[in-house]
Amino acid sequence: MLNPHLTTLTDYPFDRLRALLDGTPPGAPPIALSVGEPRHPPPPWLGDVLAAQPADWGRYPPIEGTPDFRAAVAGWLTRRYALPADFIDADRHVLPVAGTREGLFLIALAVLPERKAGGRPVVLLPNPFYQVYLGAAVVGGAEPVLLPAGPASGFLPDLDALPAALLDRTAIFYLCSPANPQGAIADAGYLEALIGLARRHDFVLIVDECYAEIYDRQPPAGALAAAAALGDAPDRLAVFHSLSKRSSVPGLRSGFVAGDAAILAAFRRLRAYGGATLPLPVLAASAALWRDEAHVAANRALYRAKFDAAERWLAGRFGFYRPAGGFFLWLDVGDGEAAALRLWRQAGVRVLPGAYLGRADAGGVNPGAAYIRIALTADLATTEDALRRLVNAL
Repeated sequence: MLNPHLTTLTDYPFDRLRALLDGTPPGAPPIALSVGEPRHPPPPWLGDVLAAQPADWGRYPPIEGTPDFRAAVAGWLTRRYALPADFIDADRHVLPVAGTREGLFLIALAVLPERKAGGRPVVLLPNPFYQVYLGAAVVGGAEPVLLPAGPASGFLPDLDALPAALLDRTAIFYLCSPANPQGAIADAGYLEALIGLARRHDFVLIVDECYAEIYDRQPPAGALAAAAALGDAPDRLAVFHSLSKRSSVPGLRSGFVAGDAAILAAFRRLRAYGGATLPLPVLAASAALWRDEAHVAANRALYRAKFDAAERWLAGRFGFYRPAGGFFLWLDVGDGEAAALRLWRQAGVRVLPGAYLGRADAGGVNPGAAYIRIALTADLATTEDALRRLVNAL
């Protein structure tokens, strides 16, 4: 009666965390740093844009969004990544998605073949990883192959270690940059090399760049810019961005995918059957957000202040490093699950065990097992309180 592929999936990380902590009272007033849910205030003008055309709530929105939304996205991509003026065609290379989570999952169903190189297709993903990548691979009937992404390789998969036979079977390669949970950033050379592999071995490169506008010092390189540097169209490439992190509006459920026109055409066809569409007022508000940079710079400054606080409290402890991008701390505490339970029981601080974001390798080692992930999404005072409690408890 049920899809048998679902039996191979573990419980979602936050379900596992509830199972770990439920029944254990917190040792202090609770502070939740487990979920990457931005809590900074959105731009004050956002509500006015959403309310500007009330009649539009009574209309079905088009799957491809509005011309204004697509133009705003194309313009932002061109400015942000210094793309050639004609590199992104708003009508062929851009589609809205109801948050990147939905899009990252559904696109696999649009591009996964039944067979690749005479066998079951492979989906490559870093380990640890955003769990949606694994769910997409499994439900799509592919074989997920997890690539080590630990400190030895700069928290990114080692491209030179991938056998040609594996790449020939690969249908999708998922990459997150800046990475969730480690904050590592793929530079332009890495992205160009990966695009080259996608073209030589005929697979789709899906790059999750939803944290690209939250960075410490330098703006992260982008996969579309890497494709443009190679002098070609964005073939075999799909890049995802979201307003959830960039603009602190996770409840808006607004993002986009940009890239290969043929892939997006197939994705649009699939979304006509099973994809969520964005209401017209949400599309209008999203276009306004993509055109405004002032609120993004202010948002980034708030995160930098919290990383300054983290550095004061944690420098020299738990393998702390200041991540180049994103808003997570990835701390080596020896046993992430035991530390998460202790932090909750003694300090009331809720964090996510790193093992819940990884899977055991062939040797039975889960690369996230020693870590906890901390989302620096609360306000500065709350963050300082949580960091103080963490140090005292651990």
